[in-house]
Amino acid sequence: MNPAPPFRPVALAHASRLVNHGPTVLVTSAHGGRRNLMAAAWSMPVEFTPPRIAIVIDKRTFTRELIQASGHFGVCIPGAALADLTYAVGSVSGREIDKFERFGIAARAGAVTGVPLLEQGCAAWMECRLIPEPHTEQAYDTCFAEVLSAAADARIFENGRWSVREDNAELHTLHHLGAGLFGRFGALVQARPL
Repeated sequence: MNPAPPFRPVALAHASRLVNHGPTVLVTSAHGGRRNLMAAAWSMPVEFTPPRIAIVIDKRTFTRELIQASGHFGVCIPGAALADLTYAVGSVSGREIDKFERFGIAARAGAVTGVPLLEQGCAAWMECRLIPEPHTEQAYDTCFAEVLSAAADARIFENGRWSVREDNAELHTLHHLGAGLFGRFGALVQARPL
């Protein structure tokens, strides 16, 4: 078993910096004994204090149903080493299967909301509270949330800044370009079917 990565708390004033460079993220959710995760390519910070983000989650997805029911979700920021997994969980529905079991994904419950959080292979994570926006939720797929807790792997994010180097390439964030092709800070990573 791999030792736990050196995650350290991230000041909430810096939480929006975890997503402001446009990474593909993994959205986690749980409610009523069910859990799910999906990949999302459209997320962004929208406020600094309190930290708030917007993320596009299709209204028809199982993830969205769980988020609407619980009022919470996690945002995990996968590193390049998780390109295959990111593509896989973004390509199948969790309505009929437990993606965590199917793909052998280890997760822990967030201390604030209890949502599943991935650390192995991820650069960072955030626990979020859905901000109810009835008009937006009915008209669009965009969800707004307040970041309640955040942490990042100190090998790539520390003191409120990203540190992208050759020795932490497995944690470089992914940027979805379509059809399973991802960019990572100047390099392309092609996911393969699992």
